[in-house]
Amino acid sequence: GIMVYQEQVMQTAQILGGYSLGGADMLRRAMGKKKAEEMAEHRAIFRAGAAKNNISEEKADEVFDLMEKFAGYGFNKSHAAAYSLLAYHTGWLKVHYTAEFFCANMTVEMDDTDKLKVLWEDARKMGIAFEPPDVNRGGYRFEPVTDKLIRYGLGAVKGTGQQAIEAIVAAREGRGEGPNGDETGPFTSLFNFCLRVDRQRINKRTVEALIKAGAFDALNLNRAELLAAVDVAFEYAAATQANANQGGLFDMLGGDDHGSSTQEPTCEATVPWGVKERLTYEKAALGFYFSGHPLDDVLVSLDRDRITLMMEIEERAGEGRPLEMIGIVRARNDRTSKNGSKFTFLTVSDPTGEREVTVYSEALMQYGDLLKPGKAIALTVSVKQNGEETRLIVERVLELEAARLSKPSGQLVVRLSAGANPAELAGVVHRLEGLSDPDRGSILLEMPLEDGRLVTVKLPQTYTISLRAQRALKEIPGVERVIPRRAA
Repeated sequence: GIMVYQEQVMQTAQILGGYSLGGADMLRRAMGKKKAEEMAEHRAIFRAGAAKNNISEEKADEVFDLMEKFAGYGFNKSHAAAYSLLAYHTGWLKVHYTAEFFCANMTVEMDDTDKLKVLWEDARKMGIAFEPPDVNRGGYRFEPVTDKLIRYGLGAVKGTGQQAIEAIVAAREGRGEGPNGDETGPFTSLFNFCLRVDRQRINKRTVEALIKAGAFDALNLNRAELLAAVDVAFEYAAATQANANQGGLFDMLGGDDHGSSTQEPTCEATVPWGVKERLTYEKAALGFYFSGHPLDDVLVSLDRDRITLMMEIEERAGEGRPLEMIGIVRARNDRTSKNGSKFTFLTVSDPTGEREVTVYSEALMQYGDLLKPGKAIALTVSVKQNGEETRLIVERVLELEAARLSKPSGQLVVRLSAGANPAELAGVVHRLEGLSDPDRGSILLEMPLEDGRLVTVKLPQTYTISLRAQRALKEIPGVERVIPRRAA
Protein backbone atom coordinates (compact mmCIF):
# COMPACT_ATOMS: atom_id res chain seq x y z
CA GLY A 1 0.00 0.00 0.00
CA ILE A 2 0.88 3.67 0.12
CA MET A 3 0.93 6.27 2.88
CA VAL A 4 -1.99 8.70 2.57
CA TYR A 5 -1.84 10.69 5.82
CA GLN A 6 0.93 11.99 8.06
CA GLU A 7 -0.35 9.76 10.87
CA GLN A 8 0.60 6.75 8.73
CA VAL A 9 4.20 8.01 8.53
CA MET A 10 4.24 8.15 12.32
CA GLN A 11 2.65 4.71 12.56
CA THR A 12 5.25 3.23 10.20
CA ALA A 13 8.07 4.75 12.28
CA GLN A 14 6.49 3.39 15.48
CA ILE A 15 5.83 -0.18 14.28
CA LEU A 16 8.85 -0.78 11.99
CA GLY A 17 11.43 1.58 13.50
CA GLY A 18 10.58 1.22 17.17
CA TYR A 19 9.82 4.95 17.68
CA SER A 20 7.58 6.19 20.46
CA LEU A 21 4.60 8.26 19.26
CA GLY A 22 6.36 11.42 20.46
CA GLY A 23 9.54 10.38 18.67
CA ALA A 24 7.57 9.58 15.50
CA ASP A 25 6.09 13.09 15.56
CA MET A 26 9.62 14.54 15.89
CA LEU A 27 10.61 12.47 12.83
CA ARG A 28 7.61 13.82 10.87
CA ARG A 29 8.62 17.40 11.68
CA ALA A 30 12.25 16.76 10.72
CA MET A 31 11.12 15.30 7.37
CA GLY A 32 8.99 18.38 6.69
CA LYS A 33 11.94 20.72 7.37
CA LYS A 34 14.31 18.64 5.18
CA LYS A 35 17.35 19.23 7.42
CA ALA A 36 20.10 16.88 6.17
CA GLU A 37 21.87 16.40 9.55
CA GLU A 38 18.65 15.60 11.41
CA MET A 39 17.53 13.21 8.66
CA ALA A 40 20.85 11.33 8.80
CA GLU A 41 20.41 10.86 12.58
CA HIS A 42 16.82 9.64 12.19
CA ARG A 43 17.81 7.25 9.39
CA ALA A 44 20.30 5.61 11.72
CA ILE A 45 17.67 5.37 14.49
CA PHE A 46 15.13 3.90 12.05
CA ARG A 47 17.64 1.30 10.76
CA ALA A 48 18.45 0.21 14.33
CA GLY A 49 14.79 -0.12 15.26
CA ALA A 50 13.98 -1.97 12.03
CA ALA A 51 16.89 -4.40 12.62
CA LYS A 52 15.26 -5.42 15.93
CA ASN A 53 12.19 -6.40 13.86
CA ASN A 54 14.35 -8.50 11.51
CA ILE A 55 14.13 -5.97 8.68
CA SER A 56 17.24 -5.61 6.53
CA GLU A 57 19.07 -2.31 6.26
CA GLU A 58 18.30 -2.18 2.53
CA LYS A 59 14.57 -2.60 3.11
CA ALA A 60 14.67 -0.13 6.03
CA ASP A 61 16.28 2.50 3.79
CA GLU A 62 13.67 1.86 1.10
CA VAL A 63 10.82 2.41 3.58
CA PHE A 64 12.55 5.47 5.10
CA ASP A 65 12.94 7.01 1.62
CA LEU A 66 9.21 6.53 0.96
CA MET A 67 8.37 8.14 4.31
CA GLU A 68 10.71 11.05 3.60
CA LYS A 69 9.26 11.64 0.14
CA PHE A 70 5.67 11.57 1.35
CA ALA A 71 6.24 13.73 4.43
CA GLY A 72 7.33 16.63 2.20
CA TYR A 73 3.80 17.16 0.88
CA GLY A 74 1.40 15.01 2.94
CA PHE A 75 -1.29 16.32 5.30
CA ASN A 76 -2.61 14.98 8.56
CA LYS A 77 -5.90 13.12 8.28
CA SER A 78 -8.14 15.92 9.59
CA HIS A 79 -6.74 18.37 7.01
CA ALA A 80 -6.70 15.89 4.13
CA ALA A 81 -10.29 14.74 4.72
CA ALA A 82 -11.55 18.32 4.96
CA TYR A 83 -9.64 19.36 1.82
CA SER A 84 -11.00 16.35 -0.08
CA LEU A 85 -14.58 17.16 0.91
CA LEU A 86 -14.11 20.82 0.00
CA ALA A 87 -12.61 19.84 -3.37
CA TYR A 88 -15.58 17.55 -4.03
CA HIS A 89 -18.12 20.23 -3.11
CA THR A 90 -16.28 22.82 -5.23
CA GLY A 91 -16.07 20.48 -8.24
CA TRP A 92 -19.77 19.62 -7.94
CA LEU A 93 -20.77 23.29 -7.85
CA LYS A 94 -18.51 24.09 -10.83
CA VAL A 95 -20.19 21.39 -12.94
CA HIS A 96 -23.83 21.83 -11.85
CA TYR A 97 -23.95 25.59 -11.12
CA THR A 98 -21.22 26.78 -13.47
CA ALA A 99 -22.30 30.41 -13.93
CA GLU A 100 -22.94 30.90 -10.20
CA PHE A 101 -19.61 29.27 -9.34
CA PHE A 102 -17.65 31.64 -11.58
CA CYS A 103 -19.66 34.69 -10.46
CA ALA A 104 -18.82 33.99 -6.83
CA ASN A 105 -15.13 33.32 -7.48
CA MET A 106 -14.67 36.28 -9.83
CA THR A 107 -16.34 38.62 -7.34
CA VAL A 108 -13.99 37.41 -4.60
CA GLU A 109 -10.95 37.92 -6.87
CA MET A 110 -12.05 41.15 -8.60
CA ASP A 111 -9.12 43.10 -7.12
CA ASP A 112 -6.56 40.62 -8.52
CA THR A 113 -6.66 40.88 -12.32
CA ASP A 114 -4.22 37.98 -12.83
CA LYS A 115 -6.55 35.58 -10.98
CA LEU A 116 -9.57 37.18 -12.61
CA LYS A 117 -8.14 36.50 -16.07
CA VAL A 118 -7.49 32.83 -15.21
CA LEU A 119 -11.11 32.43 -14.05
CA TRP A 120 -12.42 34.31 -17.13
CA GLU A 121 -10.50 32.04 -19.51
CA ASP A 122 -11.58 28.91 -17.58
CA ALA A 123 -15.21 30.00 -17.72
CA ARG A 124 -15.04 30.55 -21.49
CA LYS A 125 -13.54 27.07 -21.94
CA MET A 126 -16.63 25.71 -20.15
CA GLY A 127 -18.95 27.49 -22.58
CA ILE A 128 -19.74 30.54 -20.46
CA ALA A 129 -20.18 33.89 -22.26
CA PHE A 130 -19.85 37.33 -20.66
CA GLU A 131 -21.90 40.48 -21.12
CA PRO A 132 -19.42 43.38 -21.35
CA PRO A 133 -19.32 45.99 -18.58
CA ASP A 134 -22.39 48.22 -18.93
CA VAL A 135 -23.49 51.13 -16.71
CA ASN A 136 -27.12 50.44 -17.69
CA ARG A 137 -27.12 46.80 -16.61
CA GLY A 138 -24.18 45.96 -14.35
CA GLY A 139 -23.84 46.03 -10.58
CA TYR A 140 -20.84 45.82 -8.30
CA ARG A 141 -20.64 42.01 -8.39
CA PHE A 142 -20.53 39.49 -11.23
CA GLU A 143 -24.09 38.19 -11.74
CA PRO A 144 -25.46 35.11 -13.55
CA VAL A 145 -27.94 36.07 -16.29
CA THR A 146 -28.56 32.50 -17.50
CA ASP A 147 -26.73 29.24 -16.89
CA LYS A 148 -24.45 30.17 -19.83
CA LEU A 149 -24.19 33.97 -19.49
CA ILE A 150 -22.55 36.18 -16.85
CA ARG A 151 -22.98 39.93 -16.45
CA TYR A 152 -19.58 41.55 -15.86
CA GLY A 153 -19.17 43.14 -12.43
CA LEU A 154 -18.45 46.88 -12.65
CA GLY A 155 -16.49 46.60 -9.40
CA ALA A 156 -13.80 44.71 -11.36
CA VAL A 157 -13.02 47.84 -13.41
CA LYS A 158 -9.84 49.40 -12.02
CA GLY A 159 -10.38 52.80 -10.42
CA THR A 160 -14.05 52.30 -9.48
CA GLY A 161 -14.89 50.87 -6.04
CA GLN A 162 -18.05 49.69 -4.32
CA GLN A 163 -19.34 53.16 -3.33
CA ALA A 164 -19.12 54.45 -6.90
CA ILE A 165 -20.90 51.43 -8.40
CA GLU A 166 -23.63 51.50 -5.78
CA ALA A 167 -24.18 55.19 -6.68
CA ILE A 168 -24.66 54.16 -10.35
CA VAL A 169 -27.19 51.44 -9.42
CA ALA A 170 -29.02 53.86 -7.11
CA ALA A 171 -29.29 56.42 -9.94
CA ARG A 172 -30.74 53.81 -12.30
CA GLU A 173 -33.37 53.01 -9.67
CA GLY A 174 -34.31 56.67 -9.09
CA ARG A 175 -32.41 56.97 -5.81
CA GLY A 176 -29.65 59.21 -7.16
CA GLU A 177 -28.35 62.34 -5.45
CA GLY A 178 -27.78 64.36 -8.64
CA PRO A 179 -30.05 67.15 -9.98
CA ASN A 180 -32.15 64.52 -11.82
CA GLY A 181 -31.61 61.78 -9.25
CA ASP A 182 -35.29 60.78 -9.09
CA GLU A 183 -35.29 59.78 -12.79
CA THR A 184 -35.51 56.01 -13.25
CA GLY A 185 -34.46 53.66 -16.03
CA PRO A 186 -31.40 53.40 -18.26
CA PHE A 187 -29.05 56.33 -18.73
CA THR A 188 -29.53 57.96 -22.13
CA SER A 189 -26.18 59.75 -22.50
CA LEU A 190 -23.01 60.61 -20.61
CA PHE A 191 -24.59 63.96 -19.68
CA ASN A 192 -27.74 62.27 -18.39
CA PHE A 193 -25.52 59.93 -16.35
CA CYS A 194 -23.69 62.83 -14.68
CA LEU A 195 -27.00 64.57 -13.90
CA ARG A 196 -28.36 61.53 -12.04
CA VAL A 197 -25.43 60.00 -10.11
CA ASP A 198 -24.11 61.25 -6.78
CA ARG A 199 -20.95 63.09 -7.80
CA GLN A 200 -19.74 62.98 -4.21
CA ARG A 201 -19.31 59.21 -4.65
CA ILE A 202 -18.19 59.04 -8.27
CA ASN A 203 -15.47 61.23 -9.78
CA LYS A 204 -14.06 61.92 -13.23
CA ARG A 205 -11.37 59.27 -12.91
CA THR A 206 -14.02 56.60 -12.24
CA VAL A 207 -16.09 57.67 -15.25
CA GLU A 208 -12.97 57.66 -17.46
CA ALA A 209 -12.11 54.13 -16.31
CA LEU A 210 -15.63 52.93 -17.11
CA ILE A 211 -15.46 54.53 -20.57
CA LYS A 212 -12.12 52.82 -21.30
CA ALA A 213 -13.60 49.49 -20.16
CA GLY A 214 -16.48 49.88 -22.64
CA ALA A 215 -19.15 50.37 -19.94
CA PHE A 216 -20.68 53.34 -21.84
CA ASP A 217 -20.70 51.61 -25.26
CA ALA A 218 -24.50 51.21 -25.09
CA LEU A 219 -24.75 55.04 -25.03
CA ASN A 220 -22.03 55.86 -27.56
CA LEU A 221 -19.64 53.45 -29.28
CA ASN A 222 -17.04 56.20 -29.81
CA ARG A 223 -15.05 55.89 -26.57
CA ALA A 224 -12.64 58.65 -27.63
CA GLU A 225 -15.58 61.05 -28.00
CA LEU A 226 -16.95 60.12 -24.58
CA LEU A 227 -13.57 60.52 -22.89
CA ALA A 228 -13.14 63.99 -24.41
CA ALA A 229 -16.57 64.98 -23.05
CA VAL A 230 -16.10 64.00 -19.38
CA ASP A 231 -15.05 67.48 -18.21
CA VAL A 232 -17.97 69.10 -20.05
CA ALA A 233 -20.42 66.55 -18.62
CA PHE A 234 -19.30 67.21 -15.04
CA GLU A 235 -19.44 70.99 -15.59
CA TYR A 236 -22.93 70.64 -17.06
CA ALA A 237 -24.15 68.60 -14.08
CA ALA A 238 -22.63 71.12 -11.63
CA ALA A 239 -24.22 74.06 -13.47
CA THR A 240 -27.61 72.33 -13.55
CA GLN A 241 -27.33 71.64 -9.82
CA ALA A 242 -26.47 75.31 -9.17
CA ASN A 243 -29.42 76.40 -11.35
CA ALA A 244 -31.78 74.20 -9.35
CA ASN A 245 -30.42 75.54 -6.06
CA GLN A 246 -30.72 79.21 -7.10
CA GLY A 247 -34.20 79.13 -8.55
CA GLY A 248 -33.13 79.42 -12.18
CA LEU A 249 -30.98 82.53 -11.61
CA PHE A 250 -28.61 81.64 -14.48
CA ASP A 251 -31.50 81.32 -16.94
CA MET A 252 -32.97 84.70 -15.88
CA LEU A 253 -29.57 86.31 -16.48
CA GLY A 254 -29.72 85.03 -20.02
CA GLY A 255 -26.65 82.71 -19.98
CA ASP A 256 -26.57 80.43 -22.98
CA ASP A 257 -23.37 78.43 -22.72
CA HIS A 258 -23.24 74.92 -21.26
CA GLY A 259 -21.99 76.21 -17.92
CA SER A 260 -25.26 77.98 -17.16
CA SER A 261 -27.88 76.35 -19.37
CA THR A 262 -30.04 73.34 -18.57
CA GLN A 263 -30.00 72.26 -22.22
CA GLU A 264 -27.96 69.09 -22.62
CA PRO A 265 -24.72 69.66 -24.59
CA THR A 266 -23.55 67.38 -27.37
CA CYS A 267 -20.26 65.53 -27.57
CA GLU A 268 -17.70 67.20 -29.79
CA ALA A 269 -16.95 65.10 -32.88
CA THR A 270 -13.79 63.11 -32.17
CA VAL A 271 -11.90 60.58 -34.29
CA PRO A 272 -12.56 57.09 -32.84
CA TRP A 273 -9.62 55.16 -31.42
CA GLY A 274 -7.95 52.60 -33.63
CA VAL A 275 -8.18 48.94 -32.63
CA LYS A 276 -4.80 48.96 -30.88
CA GLU A 277 -5.56 52.11 -28.86
CA ARG A 278 -9.01 50.87 -27.85
CA LEU A 279 -7.68 47.51 -26.66
CA THR A 280 -4.74 49.14 -24.84
CA TYR A 281 -7.11 51.37 -22.83
CA GLU A 282 -9.45 48.44 -22.25
CA LYS A 283 -6.64 46.31 -20.88
CA ALA A 284 -5.55 49.15 -18.59
CA ALA A 285 -9.10 49.33 -17.17
CA LEU A 286 -9.85 45.60 -16.91
CA GLY A 287 -6.41 44.05 -16.55
CA PHE A 288 -6.71 41.96 -19.72
CA TYR A 289 -8.02 42.14 -23.30
CA PHE A 290 -11.80 41.59 -23.14
CA SER A 291 -13.52 42.57 -26.39
CA GLY A 292 -10.68 41.37 -28.62
CA HIS A 293 -6.93 40.91 -28.88
CA PRO A 294 -4.35 43.07 -30.70
CA LEU A 295 -3.45 40.07 -32.85
CA ASP A 296 -7.00 39.09 -33.88
CA ASP A 297 -6.59 40.50 -37.39
CA VAL A 298 -3.08 39.07 -37.67
CA LEU A 299 -4.46 35.62 -36.94
CA VAL A 300 -6.58 35.77 -40.10
CA SER A 301 -3.53 36.37 -42.29
CA LEU A 302 -1.14 33.79 -40.77
CA ASP A 303 0.04 30.63 -42.46
CA ARG A 304 -1.70 28.28 -40.00
CA ASP A 305 0.33 25.28 -41.11
CA ARG A 306 3.41 26.92 -39.57
CA ILE A 307 2.07 28.64 -36.46
CA THR A 308 1.17 26.96 -33.18
CA LEU A 309 -1.39 28.85 -31.08
CA MET A 310 -1.38 28.80 -27.28
CA MET A 311 -4.40 26.51 -27.19
CA GLU A 312 -2.58 23.99 -29.44
CA ILE A 313 0.66 23.64 -27.45
CA GLU A 314 -0.29 20.51 -25.49
CA GLU A 315 -1.55 18.87 -28.68
CA ARG A 316 1.72 19.54 -30.57
CA ALA A 317 4.19 19.24 -27.69
CA GLY A 318 4.86 15.57 -28.41
CA GLU A 319 5.85 16.09 -32.06
CA GLY A 320 9.53 16.47 -31.10
CA ARG A 321 10.18 19.64 -33.11
CA PRO A 322 10.51 23.34 -32.30
CA LEU A 323 7.25 25.30 -32.44
CA GLU A 324 6.73 28.66 -34.16
CA MET A 325 4.46 31.00 -32.18
CA ILE A 326 3.28 34.61 -32.12
CA GLY A 327 2.23 36.81 -29.23
CA ILE A 328 2.25 40.04 -27.29
CA VAL A 329 4.71 40.16 -24.38
CA ARG A 330 2.41 40.70 -21.40
CA ALA A 331 4.94 40.47 -18.55
CA ARG A 332 8.65 39.92 -17.99
CA ASN A 333 10.30 38.54 -14.84
CA ASP A 334 14.12 38.80 -14.91
CA ARG A 335 16.10 36.40 -12.72
CA THR A 336 19.73 35.51 -11.91
CA SER A 337 20.81 31.86 -11.62
CA LYS A 338 23.09 30.48 -8.88
CA ASN A 339 26.08 30.74 -11.22
CA GLY A 340 25.32 34.42 -11.90
CA SER A 341 23.89 34.12 -15.43
CA LYS A 342 20.82 36.13 -16.38
CA PHE A 343 17.58 34.57 -17.59
CA THR A 344 13.94 35.64 -17.73
CA PHE A 345 10.40 34.31 -17.68
CA LEU A 346 8.08 35.90 -20.26
CA THR A 347 4.31 35.78 -20.26
CA VAL A 348 3.23 35.79 -23.91
CA SER A 349 -0.38 36.25 -25.04
CA ASP A 350 -2.13 35.41 -28.31
CA PRO A 351 -5.88 35.49 -29.14
CA THR A 352 -6.37 31.95 -27.78
CA GLY A 353 -4.60 32.28 -24.42
CA GLU A 354 -1.27 33.00 -22.79
CA ARG A 355 1.75 30.99 -21.69
CA GLU A 356 5.00 31.43 -19.78
CA VAL A 357 8.21 30.83 -21.75
CA THR A 358 11.80 30.75 -20.49
CA VAL A 359 14.60 32.77 -22.09
CA TYR A 360 18.11 31.68 -21.05
CA SER A 361 21.18 33.91 -21.01
CA GLU A 362 22.38 33.38 -24.60
CA ALA A 363 18.97 34.10 -26.16
CA LEU A 364 18.42 36.94 -23.68
CA MET A 365 21.63 38.66 -24.77
CA GLN A 366 20.70 38.29 -28.44
CA TYR A 367 17.00 39.19 -28.31
CA GLY A 368 16.61 41.16 -25.06
CA ASP A 369 15.53 44.41 -26.78
CA LEU A 370 12.54 42.64 -28.37
CA LEU A 371 11.30 41.18 -25.09
CA LYS A 372 9.67 44.29 -23.62
CA PRO A 373 6.06 44.22 -22.37
CA GLY A 374 3.70 45.31 -25.15
CA LYS A 375 5.96 44.09 -27.98
CA ALA A 376 4.44 41.93 -30.73
CA ILE A 377 6.87 39.10 -31.48
CA ALA A 378 7.27 35.85 -33.38
CA LEU A 379 9.22 33.23 -31.48
CA THR A 380 10.58 29.75 -32.00
CA VAL A 381 10.56 27.55 -28.89
CA SER A 382 11.80 24.10 -28.02
CA VAL A 383 9.52 21.92 -25.89
CA LYS A 384 10.74 20.18 -22.72
CA GLN A 385 8.35 17.71 -21.11
CA ASN A 386 8.71 16.34 -17.59
CA GLY A 387 5.74 14.17 -16.72
CA GLU A 388 2.66 16.37 -17.06
CA GLU A 389 4.71 19.59 -17.09
CA THR A 390 5.46 21.23 -20.45
CA ARG A 391 8.15 23.92 -20.53
CA LEU A 392 8.82 26.21 -23.49
CA ILE A 393 12.41 27.38 -24.07
CA VAL A 394 12.95 30.33 -26.41
CA GLU A 395 15.45 29.70 -29.22
CA ARG A 396 14.75 32.61 -31.60
CA VAL A 397 12.78 35.87 -31.55
CA LEU A 398 11.79 38.30 -34.33
CA GLU A 399 9.61 41.38 -34.50
CA LEU A 400 6.25 40.09 -35.65
CA GLU A 401 6.21 42.32 -38.72
CA ALA A 402 9.63 41.02 -39.83
CA ALA A 403 8.79 37.32 -39.44
CA ARG A 404 7.06 36.84 -42.83
CA LEU A 405 4.46 34.43 -41.46
CA SER A 406 1.55 35.59 -43.64
CA LYS A 407 -0.10 33.45 -46.25
CA PRO A 408 -0.44 35.08 -49.70
CA SER A 409 -3.55 37.26 -49.80
CA GLY A 410 -3.59 39.57 -52.86
CA GLN A 411 -5.54 42.44 -51.30
CA LEU A 412 -6.38 44.16 -48.03
CA VAL A 413 -9.87 45.34 -47.10
CA VAL A 414 -9.67 48.35 -44.74
CA ARG A 415 -12.96 48.95 -42.92
CA LEU A 416 -13.35 52.56 -41.74
CA SER A 417 -15.64 54.10 -39.12
CA ALA A 418 -17.61 57.27 -39.79
CA GLY A 419 -14.98 59.45 -38.08
CA ALA A 420 -11.87 58.11 -39.79
CA ASN A 421 -9.05 60.56 -40.49
CA PRO A 422 -8.61 60.67 -44.31
CA ALA A 423 -5.35 62.68 -44.19
CA GLU A 424 -3.61 60.20 -41.90
CA LEU A 425 -4.91 57.27 -43.93
CA ALA A 426 -3.66 58.86 -47.17
CA GLY A 427 -0.19 59.37 -45.65
CA VAL A 428 0.14 55.72 -44.59
CA VAL A 429 -1.16 54.43 -47.94
CA HIS A 430 1.32 56.67 -49.79
CA ARG A 431 4.21 55.15 -47.75
CA LEU A 432 2.95 51.63 -48.51
CA GLU A 433 2.95 52.41 -52.23
CA GLY A 434 6.64 53.35 -52.15
CA LEU A 435 7.94 50.45 -50.04
CA SER A 436 9.90 47.72 -51.78
CA ASP A 437 8.33 44.40 -50.79
CA PRO A 438 7.59 41.25 -52.81
CA ASP A 439 4.24 40.87 -51.01
CA ARG A 440 2.20 43.44 -52.93
CA GLY A 441 -1.45 43.80 -53.84
CA SER A 442 -4.44 46.13 -53.87
CA ILE A 443 -6.17 47.98 -51.03
CA LEU A 444 -9.96 48.33 -50.80
CA LEU A 445 -11.57 50.90 -48.48
CA GLU A 446 -14.99 50.12 -46.98
CA MET A 447 -16.73 53.31 -45.78
CA PRO A 448 -20.17 53.74 -44.15
CA LEU A 449 -22.55 56.35 -45.56
CA GLU A 450 -24.97 58.43 -43.48
CA ASP A 451 -27.93 56.30 -44.67
CA GLY A 452 -26.27 53.14 -43.33
CA ARG A 453 -25.05 51.77 -46.67
CA LEU A 454 -21.46 50.62 -47.11
CA VAL A 455 -19.44 51.82 -50.10
CA THR A 456 -16.25 50.09 -51.29
CA VAL A 457 -13.49 52.02 -53.07
CA LYS A 458 -10.50 50.30 -54.67
CA LEU A 459 -7.33 52.41 -54.55
CA PRO A 460 -5.63 52.83 -57.94
CA GLN A 461 -2.07 51.53 -57.29
CA THR A 462 -0.49 48.37 -55.86
CA TYR A 463 0.91 48.48 -52.36
CA THR A 464 2.89 46.38 -49.92
CA ILE A 465 0.31 44.30 -48.02
CA SER A 466 2.65 42.46 -45.67
CA LEU A 467 1.97 41.96 -41.97
CA ARG A 468 3.87 45.18 -41.26
CA ALA A 469 1.51 47.05 -43.62
CA GLN A 470 -1.56 45.50 -42.03
CA ARG A 471 -0.49 46.56 -38.54
CA ALA A 472 0.40 50.09 -39.72
CA LEU A 473 -3.09 50.49 -41.20
CA LYS A 474 -4.76 49.04 -38.12
CA GLU A 475 -3.18 51.67 -35.86
CA ILE A 476 -4.75 54.59 -37.77
CA PRO A 477 -7.57 56.19 -35.71
CA GLY A 478 -10.91 55.33 -37.28
CA VAL A 479 -9.78 52.04 -38.86
CA GLU A 480 -12.05 49.32 -37.46
CA ARG A 481 -10.54 46.26 -39.16
CA VAL A 482 -7.94 45.24 -41.71
CA ILE A 483 -8.88 42.01 -43.49
CA PRO A 484 -6.51 40.12 -45.84
CA ARG A 485 -8.39 38.62 -48.74
CA ARG A 486 -7.45 36.65 -51.84
CA ALA A 487 -7.79 38.76 -54.99
CA ALA A 488 -10.71 37.86 -57.20
